[in-house]
Amino acid sequence: MTTKNKPWGGRFKESTERLVEEFTASIHYDRRLYRHDIEGSIAHCRMLARQGIISADDEKAIVQGLADIRADIEAGTFIFSVEDEDIHMAIERSLIGRIGDVGGKLHTGRSRNDQVCLDIRLYLRDEVRSVIDLVRCLKSSFLTMAKDEMGVIMPGYTHMQKAQPVLLSHHLLAYWEMFDRDEQRLEECYERVNVMPLGAAALAGTTIPLDREYVAELLQFPRITKNSMDTVADRDFIAEFIFIAGLLMMHMSRFCEELVLWSTEEFGFVEISDSYTTGSSIMPQKKNPDVAELIRGKTGRVYGNLVSILTVLKALPLTYNRDLQEDKESLFDTVDTLVGCLSALSGMTENLTFKREKMLYEATGGFSTATDIAEYLVMKGVPFRDAHEIVGHLVAYCIENEKKLESLSIEEFKGFYEGFSKDVFDRVTVERSVNGRNIPGGTSQEMVMRRIREIE
Repeated sequence: MTTKNKPWGGRFKESTERLVEEFTASIHYDRRLYRHDIEGSIAHCRMLARQGIISADDEKAIVQGLADIRADIEAGTFIFSVEDEDIHMAIERSLIGRIGDVGGKLHTGRSRNDQVCLDIRLYLRDEVRSVIDLVRCLKSSFLTMAKDEMGVIMPGYTHMQKAQPVLLSHHLLAYWEMFDRDEQRLEECYERVNVMPLGAAALAGTTIPLDREYVAELLQFPRITKNSMDTVADRDFIAEFIFIAGLLMMHMSRFCEELVLWSTEEFGFVEISDSYTTGSSIMPQKKNPDVAELIRGKTGRVYGNLVSILTVLKALPLTYNRDLQEDKESLFDTVDTLVGCLSALSGMTENLTFKREKMLYEATGGFSTATDIAEYLVMKGVPFRDAHEIVGHLVAYCIENEKKLESLSIEEFKGFYEGFSKDVFDRVTVERSVNGRNIPGGTSQEMVMRRIREIE
């Protein structure tokens, strides 16, 4: 296609270099917006007819032509060309080829600048709702696991050192809380995505008497944008979505890291189903947690996409600059990565087998009830710092003599503080430790069950 044949070619005398056409084209990736582009164009066409800007016959021809193009794209018979530059020009070129000059009336009162904003918002609006559904599915998986594993005790960690015993259900519900915050953020993001931009035109609006509210009504947008310059320059909603996606990926990655650790022979806390693991090409005994590792690894892709979009935006003067063409690949890759990881993790969590006995055994190690003994002394009137020091000496004594706290005699306890009595032995079991933390948000079975009831 020569420059003169391009929709913007009127003021140009020389043809565009083939290299430039290929370098500036986005059709190879933005073609996935075809459905949203056509949906927006049909709404725009109906508004033009309603305003008397085009005739009813023109409206009918354009709408039918767009419907035919959509059918051809979905059938795989539509021919895309790099010379079309982008999905907007590809559809317009085909429309004019099918119905003649009438097709050229469709672009009345709009620019590719506001057209692409509309396409992206329509696309992301759909995808955010799909992601929210997947997050809800993942939350449901964690809730189900928490209910199924009620009463199972495991070691809780700080600094990757055994700290205090907790319920496995409490640990799993910690992730439910993370994913619940992610869902809330996605719902809030959806509200900012769900704004109708068409009518901003290139940057200043248009002298054509458009009815923006009617287009918003046809496309089910609850409101329209308020400033034409901001409208065509705004990609905040893309950056916000990718940021939320990054947090969501991070939360999934943290759980996947624990699955990788817990499935090792050294931990032995969980067995991942064969259907979500792979083997080694050389070591026949291996069972590798590849799905968990890939989710952990793909988190970096989304982080990179966030840095990419923020870097594109950081120094752009108002309003539209061609740099903004670089917003889509980051967005598309984020959506694809996020949807794939959410689907994979949901499936994997439904096929986990927790090693309850091993978790309980490990929870008894590492002097994990030491804090309970210190708190026992506090309730007898000992200042916490003094109680901390007393129990610290007790732990050092146990290490030196290869003993556990629960194996000490009352005489040994009294050797460190005379105020100890036999009821201290009620404090050294992991079961008493877990259920003693019976405050809102605590790990006792009563509180965890209460939280499950609240969620349900």
